[in-house]
Amino acid sequence: MSSSTTIISAERPRDPIEGSSRSTGENHQQQPQTTTTLSRYESQKRRDWNTFGQYLKNQRPPVSLSQCNCNHVLEFLRYLDQFGKTKVHLHGCVFFGQPDPPAPCTCPLRQAWGSLDALIGRLRAAYEENGGSPETNPFGNGAIRVYLREVKECQAKARGIPYKKKKKKKNPIKLHEDHHQLKHFKQST
Repeated sequence: MSSSTTIISAERPRDPIEGSSRSTGENHQQQPQTTTTLSRYESQKRRDWNTFGQYLKNQRPPVSLSQCNCNHVLEFLRYLDQFGKTKVHLHGCVFFGQPDPPAPCTCPLRQAWGSLDALIGRLRAAYEENGGSPETNPFGNGAIRVYLREVKECQAKARGIPYKKKKKKKNPIKLHEDHHQLKHFKQST
C-alpha cells in the first residue's frame, strides 16, 4: 500500500458545512501536510472540527475547548444559518406549508435540518477523537438534541414536508413474552 499526499488549505470556507471556499481578501499561506488519504467523511469531520475551533477562537473573548459548553454549540448552529441554502417560510408568508411555492418570497435561507444533524454527529465524534470525554461532550448534550428536533419540526411545517417518525418493528416473540408477562401480572394482583 502506498500513501498519498494531501494539501490542506488554510482558506476560510464560505459555507462551513458544505466546505466550499471563497476569497476573503485575507492573505493565507497554504502549508502542505503529508497525510494518508482520508475518506470523504473523515475529511469533512476534520474541516468541521477546524471550523468549530476557529469559531471559538473568534469569540470575544476567545473560548478554549475546555471552556466550551452546549451554549457555544447552539450559538455556532445559529451562526451557520447565514450560510444556509434552504428556504424556510415564516408564519406570515403566503407560501408557509407549501412544498413547491409558485413564486419567490423574502423568507430567510437556513441550514437544512439534515445538514445540522450530520454536522453534530461529526463534531461529536471529533470531540472524543481529540481527547474530549464522552461525559462532557457538548455536542451530545440534551439541549442540542432538543434544538435539532425543534429545527426539524419547524422546517417540516414551514416547507410542507412531513417527517414521519420511523416506527420500531416489534419483535413477535418479544410481543408474546410481554403479553404473557402482563397477563401473569394481572392475575397476581
